[in-house]
Amino acid sequence: QVQLVESGGGLVQAGGSLRLSCVTSGSIFSINFMGWYRQAPGKQRELVAGIITGGSTNYAASVKGRFAISRDNAKNTVYLQMNSLKSEDTAVYYCKVVHNGVNYWGKGTLVTVSS
Repeated sequence: QVQLVESGGGLVQAGGSLRLSCVTSGSIFSINFMGWYRQAPGKQRELVAGIITGGSTNYAASVKGRFAISRDNAKNTVYLQMNSLKSEDTAVYYCKVVHNGVNYWGKGTLVTVSS
């Protein structure tokens, strides 16, 4: 069982930055995939950024060049650095990991970008 706790959300003005953190309950060495998803009101949940074992990353086209995902194995944590935020980035952001083929989700953290 893997438990995830996200933090770092909040209210920020357009053009500002936030860093989200997702702490896992155990070692993330054996976790194959870690990612950040978001869900805006009335929209489906979408992948924002993902990172796999070995460090390869992928990003949604809408955030490429503005967001960066990283992981700190020693701290069992995955981060999402969000820069140049836009009003359309407003959403609840969720952390997800895949461990032994099972998906685990955090409860989400709200990011609100004011224009």
